[in-house]
Amino acid sequence: MVRPTQVTNSIRDLRATHGDLTQAELARRIGVTRQTLIAIEKGRYSPSLELAFQISRVFGVPLDDVFQYPFDSEESS
Repeated sequence: MVRPTQVTNSIRDLRATHGDLTQAELARRIGVTRQTLIAIEKGRYSPSLELAFQISRVFGVPLDDVFQYPFDSEESS
């Protein structure tokens, strides 16, 4: 069984706030299938760094506004 990634994202919210952009339209604009976008949006798949930047550019927001990675306070020690 494939383990979900720890990376979370705000793609669904961003699609809604950017004119109800459909999954199909976003997928077309970044050059992936709708199924790939669904997997990224649901956290089943982490995109490549290049693809992550493409997604953030579509929305005109920084990468951190699209993707989040949990911060472990023990890592900063």
